[in-house]
Amino acid sequence: MNPPPPALRVHAFAPGPYQTNCYVLSIPGSQPCWIIDAGFEPQHLIRHIQTQGLAPQALLLTHAHVDHIAGVPAVRRAFPGIPVHLHEAEKDWLSDPELNLSIYSGDPVSMPAPERLLRDSDELRLGGLSFRVLHTPGHSPGGVAFWCESQAVAFVGDSLFAGSIGRTDFPGCSFETLERSIRTRLYTLPDATRVFPGHGPATTIAHERRSNPFVSDGPGSSVR
Repeated sequence: MNPPPPALRVHAFAPGPYQTNCYVLSIPGSQPCWIIDAGFEPQHLIRHIQTQGLAPQALLLTHAHVDHIAGVPAVRRAFPGIPVHLHEAEKDWLSDPELNLSIYSGDPVSMPAPERLLRDSDELRLGGLSFRVLHTPGHSPGGVAFWCESQAVAFVGDSLFAGSIGRTDFPGCSFETLERSIRTRLYTLPDATRVFPGHGPATTIAHERRSNPFVSDGPGSSVR
């Protein structure tokens, strides 16, 4: 009989002007951790990791818009050698203020390339937990979700929110592509999967599939 998987501890931070959700994932009793996204003003996230004695193994980016990457240089300075993971479709975005949209903020952001390029269905491991990379383009070409089946959790970036979806009016966005990603990559996850989005509160796959006003299978839905 296989032992049960270790528990996952999730600490959420929403720093900066866009209140971007950034997450620290760890396993109780173990030092290794991951960071998912690093928005503006990540000092509280960094301090949490340091005071808890955690050892970051990777910084995973759900996509490379400025509000999710502005804190990457600070994280790299605080934890030298931490590898940054980003989908291959956005491999050049960290260094390009026009692609990462920071050029429109008045404070262009440019930084070194990611250390690892992700692809759909890649497996990543944090301790004894396995996560699957789900490519969810639409809000951006390289948007991804990180899904852990054993813990029934998915970190979905700006693809899906509680009662909403990511914007599709930026360059490289497409509502049709995002809708397809949500229906085929996220709504096919188990109903009980807890969804941790890039902004706002957590939700579940069942709740969004039933009632999300933008992409829903519920009664009266105008989107099919």
